[in-house]
Amino acid sequence: MCQDRKVEDLTSTATIDPVQLNKPIEAKDDFYWVGTDEPHATRRKSILAKYPEIKKLFGHCPKTKYVAALVFFLQTFISSQARYMSWPIFLVTSYIIGGTCHHVLVLAMHELSHNLGFKKMSHNRLYSLFISGPLIFPAAVAFKGYHLEHHRYQGEDGVDGDLPTQWEGRVFNTTFKKLIFVILQMAVYALRPCIVMPKALTRWHMYNILSSVVYTSIVYTLGGYLGIFYLIVSLFWSGGLHPLAAHFISEHYVFTEGQETYSYYGILNKVSFNVGYHNEHHDFPFIPGSRLPKVREIASEFYDTLPYHTSWVRVMYEFITNPAIGAFSRVKRSQVDKSQKSKLHWD
Repeated sequence: MCQDRKVEDLTSTATIDPVQLNKPIEAKDDFYWVGTDEPHATRRKSILAKYPEIKKLFGHCPKTKYVAALVFFLQTFISSQARYMSWPIFLVTSYIIGGTCHHVLVLAMHELSHNLGFKKMSHNRLYSLFISGPLIFPAAVAFKGYHLEHHRYQGEDGVDGDLPTQWEGRVFNTTFKKLIFVILQMAVYALRPCIVMPKALTRWHMYNILSSVVYTSIVYTLGGYLGIFYLIVSLFWSGGLHPLAAHFISEHYVFTEGQETYSYYGILNKVSFNVGYHNEHHDFPFIPGSRLPKVREIASEFYDTLPYHTSWVRVMYEFITNPAIGAFSRVKRSQVDKSQKSKLHWD
C-alpha cells in the first residue's frame, strides 16, 4: 500500500494516498507530461546543504561482491543438479530459489553499474560480467549504459529506457493484458531500450557476449541442457510474477498524483540491496544500498512526507487490477532537443 506521512515544518510535495483515503486517481489515455526538471537533483542539493555529513556515506560497499559471488555459485551449483530434479521440484526450485537468486544478481549488477562494488570502475565492470553469467543473456554492459541515462535523463521521452512507450500504454490497458505485461516484464525491460534508443556495440559488449558464452558452456558441461534451461526459467520467474520483480513497478509508476519516484520500506529490502529506498537512491546514486537507510535516518524530514510503499506484492496486485494504473502511469518530460537525442541514440 502506498502511504503518506506529514511533517509540519516542511513544505510538502507529497499528496494524500489515494488507496488509503479512497480517492483513486483517474485512468489515463496518455502519460503525465510535465515541464519541470526531475526532483532528485534539487532535493540532493537541499539535503547536502543541511547535512553535508551525508557525503561520508559515498563510496563502494565491500560486502556487495561477496553477496553476489555467493548467489552466483549457488545458482551455478543448482543448475548442475537440475537434471536430477523431478518437474515439480524443478519448477518450485526455479521460482523460489532461482527467481530470487536471479533477481539478487540483477540488483548486484545494478550496484556495480554505479561503481559501488569496488573502488575502481574497471573492477566493477569486470565483476559485473562475471556475476551476470547465470542470466545467460549478455546484459551487464547494455544495462549500465541505459541505466545511467535513466538517472541522468529521468522521465525524458525517447531517452529514458525505463519509460513505457505509447504502444505499451495503448495495448496493456486491461487487467488481463496488464497481467501479461507483468509476466513478460523482464523481456520488456531488456528489449525496450534497444528499440527506443539503440546503441552502437563496443568492445565491452563483445567481452560481455564472450563471458556469457563461456559461462553457458561451463553450465552445459556441468548440468547439460537442463542446467541451462533451469537458469532461463529462473530468469523468467525473477522478472515476472515474483515479489522482487514488483520493484520495477513500485519505483516510478504513479500511484499518487504529483509523485514521480517512490520508495518501498519493507522486509524484502534485506535481500535486494535496499533497492526499495528508491528516492534515496536517485537522490544519491553514489551511496551503496547498504547505507541508504542511513540517508533516510539523517534527512528524515525530506523523506517522511513522501508517499511510499510497504508491500511489493500489494503494488503488483494494484497495478494489475486497478483500472486507473497502467503503462501510461508514468511521468514524462521533453527537454532534450532532437539533435542531442540523436547523438545519445548511437553514442
